[in-house]
Amino acid sequence: MSQAFLSASQYTTAYGVHVVALVGDIDHTTVGTFRQALTPPGGSAPHTVVDCRDVTFMDSSGINILVAANNAARSHGGSLRLAHTPAPVLELLRIVGLDDLIPVYPTLEDALAPPAAA
Repeated sequence: MSQAFLSASQYTTAYGVHVVALVGDIDHTTVGTFRQALTPPGGSAPHTVVDCRDVTFMDSSGINILVAANNAARSHGGSLRLAHTPAPVLELLRIVGLDDLIPVYPTLEDALAPPAAA
């Protein structure tokens, strides 16, 4: 059995949003990469958007990291959003109820848009 692979690229937008683009599997062998990618350089960006379009698999290890990252962002007045979440990953988020806690957007552009005024 081969070990899972996950790569992450990241940047910060002009508005201070930390964007993480993932490629590969999120499981117990790759959670270190996932956790590290969700930590903005210098901890300077409280808002994070994760582009999941190239995530091919996620297990409970990934769910645990998302919960921790969401809690950390909220405790600092920030947010965590997911974009381009593939159907199998989205189904997992729905099963565990995480889609009710972390907003999921169809595109990266939608996830980066500021919230609509109430």
